[in-house]
Amino acid sequence: MFKINHAILHVFDFVSCVNVFSEDELDLTNKNVKSYVMRIARHALGGMDNRRGEFFADSGFAAELTAYFKGERTFVDLSVQVAQFMSEELGRMENPASCDLLVVDFEDQEKPPAMPPIPDDATEEEIAAATAAAEAAAYNARSEHYFGLLLLESKPAFMHEVGHGEDGATRNNIERHHAILPNPSQKIASFALVNARTMAVQFVDKPREIAGEERWLIPDGLLQCSNEASSKELFDTTMGLVEEVAEEFGVNSAVAMGRAKAYLAENADDSDEVPFDEFVDEVFDDEGPRRRFEQAAADEQLGERVYMERDVAKRVSRNHKIVTDTGIVLTFPAEYSHNTELIEFKSTPNGLIQIELKNIGSIENR
Repeated sequence: MFKINHAILHVFDFVSCVNVFSEDELDLTNKNVKSYVMRIARHALGGMDNRRGEFFADSGFAAELTAYFKGERTFVDLSVQVAQFMSEELGRMENPASCDLLVVDFEDQEKPPAMPPIPDDATEEEIAAATAAAEAAAYNARSEHYFGLLLLESKPAFMHEVGHGEDGATRNNIERHHAILPNPSQKIASFALVNARTMAVQFVDKPREIAGEERWLIPDGLLQCSNEASSKELFDTTMGLVEEVAEEFGVNSAVAMGRAKAYLAENADDSDEVPFDEFVDEVFDDEGPRRRFEQAAADEQLGERVYMERDVAKRVSRNHKIVTDTGIVLTFPAEYSHNTELIEFKSTPNGLIQIELKNIGSIENR
């Protein structure tokens, strides 16, 4: 369940040099408004490129946000304070782009697992137990509360305009509009989301030259938090190390990377962290490549456990794709990589590789 509690929009028009800070929240009873805000927030929350951060001890924004979560500050007041800071900083750029600032307070609750069907001959005790289990699952479904701020850069677009000519006849014209909000499915170039329970930060931003100095406006200027790699970046780095170590030790890299993705996909529900000691045991059979991978991970400063959001882990590790030098493209579920009853990779004496697909019931042309 996705719920929007509060939302407000502030306008930064750097063409006319007029900024409009809203004094009232968006009307969420309007279905179009609510749908747009919900889709924008949901899309930002699920981004694979979201970087992570932790507030510094002396972060002024963290203190203000904590006061808001405690009910000591109003939503509109805090949003205006954020808008004033952002507009002032962006206004110090040489050629700032006009944009809108969407500030939103929302909740995201996982959909609880469906209640399994109850047999017609089930006893009252069995029905009561199944119902209690379903209620417990619904109660324990993860629910998180977020405060988000999103910079929506205005996009120029052509649109029709209905008017009249000199003789009064209706005439349709084409005009260029300079204040079109981004589509909800588009990637937002700069935003931040803060978890109310953990105060964990996730954001997307880019370096900007502000008053002659290049800086990250959101993590450095506004939030005052650390700037850590995204789950996608960590995934790419980890997979790159797996491939390098496999090739160094003569291990089939397709098998090794398939095993790595399978481990991530299978363990994504348990934790948002990947323990490398268990990971390497699943990926490599021998001690040599295991130790080499651990050393390579340490060199990349990945640590003993790597944070990787489970939604990202599921999305990027579900399937594994390989391309042979003969032009054959093969995509298969990563979990099949260690199931020799379905697919098997063999090295031949002449140094070539054989791929055997097994137990196939039917084939469809795509």
